[in-house]
Amino acid sequence: MSSVLAVDLGGTKTAAALVDEAGRVDSRIKEPAERSPAAAVRGIARAADRTSASAVGVIVPGIYDHRTGMAWAPNLWGWDEVPLRDLLAERLSIPVVIESDRSGYVLGEQWLGAARGLSDVVFVAVGTGIGAGILCGGRIVAGAHGIAGAVGWFALDPRWKSEYERTGCWEAESAGPAVARHAGTPDAEAAVAAARHGNERAQAALDNAADYLAMGIANLISLLNPEMVVLGGGLMQDGNLLFDRVRGGVARWAQPIAAAKAKIELTALGEDAGLVGAARLAFLHTGIHKD
Repeated sequence: MSSVLAVDLGGTKTAAALVDEAGRVDSRIKEPAERSPAAAVRGIARAADRTSASAVGVIVPGIYDHRTGMAWAPNLWGWDEVPLRDLLAERLSIPVVIESDRSGYVLGEQWLGAARGLSDVVFVAVGTGIGAGILCGGRIVAGAHGIAGAVGWFALDPRWKSEYERTGCWEAESAGPAVARHAGTPDAEAAVAAARHGNERAQAALDNAADYLAMGIANLISLLNPEMVVLGGGLMQDGNLLFDRVRGGVARWAQPIAAAKAKIELTALGEDAGLVGAARLAFLHTGIHKD
C-alpha cells in the first residue's frame, strides 16, 4: 500500500506524517514553525529523505497560486510571496502537491471526517486567522489566484477600525488574537479558561466572537448552499463554549431554506484534518490513488 508524506506548515508549528491510502497516520513529527522559506524546505526534504513516501502533500497557511507556484504566508514568512513550488522541486525527487491549509482541511473532513462522502462542504478554520476551505460539486474552489476562502476579510461591521486594514473585519473580531485582546488575556486559550471560571470580560469576548462567527457562516451558507459547514481550528478545539451560540445565530442571519438544510458540525479530525487533507491532495493529484 502506497504512503505519502503529509506536511502541514502551520503558523506556530509544522506537523508532518506518513499517511497511507486508507488514511492511517504514522511516523508523526511536530516541530516549531520555520520562519524562513529555505529552512522550511530543508525540513520537508529531510523528512522525505527519511521515508519511502511516493509523493509529498504540503499545505500552507495563506495563499497558494497554482499558476505561478507562489505562496503567501504572512504568519510564517512575512508579506513577500515565496516560489515554494520551485524551491521544493529543487530539493525533492518525488512529486509534490501544494495547497492552502483551508483547502486541505475541507478535503480531510470530506475524506475521513465529519463530511465524509459529501460534495458541497465548507470548512471554517478559526485560529490565529480565519479561513474557509470550499468544496463545490466535489471540487476545491481556489479562485483565479488561489485567494478564494480568505473569508477573514468579510466586511461584517460598517464601523471601520484601523485593524481591519491588515487582517480584515471578520478576523479582527473573531480570531484567536481578537478574543485574547478583548478578554485581556495572553492568548485565546487563556480567555476560554477564564470564561469557564466565570470571568465576565472573557465571556463577553467569546460572545462577541460567536456573534461575528454566526454572521460570517450565515453569509457562506447563503452564498454557497453547502450540505455541511465544519468548524475547526484552535479556537474551536473547546467548541462547546461557542457552538450553540454560533449555530443559533446562523439560523437568524442565513437564507432560511439554505440554513435549514445545512448541517453545522465540529471537526471530527481535530488537528489531523490538515495532515489528512494534505495526504489526500498528494494521492489525488499525483495519480497514486484515483477514487
